[in-house]
Amino acid sequence: MASKSLKVDNRNFDISYEIVNPSGEKDIIFLHGWGSNKDIMKNVFAPFLKDFRHIYIDLPGFGKSPNSVELTTNDYVKITDEFLKLLNSTKDVIAGHSYGGKVSTLLNPKNLVLLSSAGILEEKELSVKLKIKSAKFFNALGLGKITKKFRSEDVNKMNEGMYATFKNVVNEDFTSNFANYKNNALIFWGEKDTATSLESGKKISSLIDNSTFISYDGDHYFFAKNAKDICERIENGIL
Repeated sequence: MASKSLKVDNRNFDISYEIVNPSGEKDIIFLHGWGSNKDIMKNVFAPFLKDFRHIYIDLPGFGKSPNSVELTTNDYVKITDEFLKLLNSTKDVIAGHSYGGKVSTLLNPKNLVLLSSAGILEEKELSVKLKIKSAKFFNALGLGKITKKFRSEDVNKMNEGMYATFKNVVNEDFTSNFANYKNNALIFWGEKDTATSLESGKKISSLIDNSTFISYDGDHYFFAKNAKDICERIENGIL
């Protein structure tokens, strides 16, 4: 594991990363989902894709890349792009899981790999809608502390900067962003995914002209049990 420091928009970031197969002729960059980290991606994909230099990154606020300031998805794109420049990365392939899929798409790689990507707005459950309305009501009254009671356990563990970041990114509609991506895309999905539905995956595939859609039996982390097949498809589709 290593770390590099960089400055983006007059803010300093320390990015934790790890490289596997450093002599690989092409780069594949792995971006994890919200609340996850690079180790989850590395543990799954490191044994495969031997012809690639693997770059595993902890996005700011996750894993061992600290962050306490409010960010947007565009900020994550800028930070990741600047970081990849420090590694002289050619961005041959970027693979993004869940939230990482949105960042990967905006980085506009030569080849995009989406793993149950976020970015398609889905209907929320009634209980979630009620929590959101209640939180907005108390915030309007200046009773922000009360809204913390409506946060999930995971959200409560965030510092205020990351909570503000979460609110910025959680309900983004990436329909036009997917449609504007014009390079090659491989889209993989879990058929029992309840975080990002199978229908969302099919919609993303319909929006990206040069895309191939493959689904597997599994949930939001379906790729953990299907890494070998996914990597073979990446090799066949790109190399």
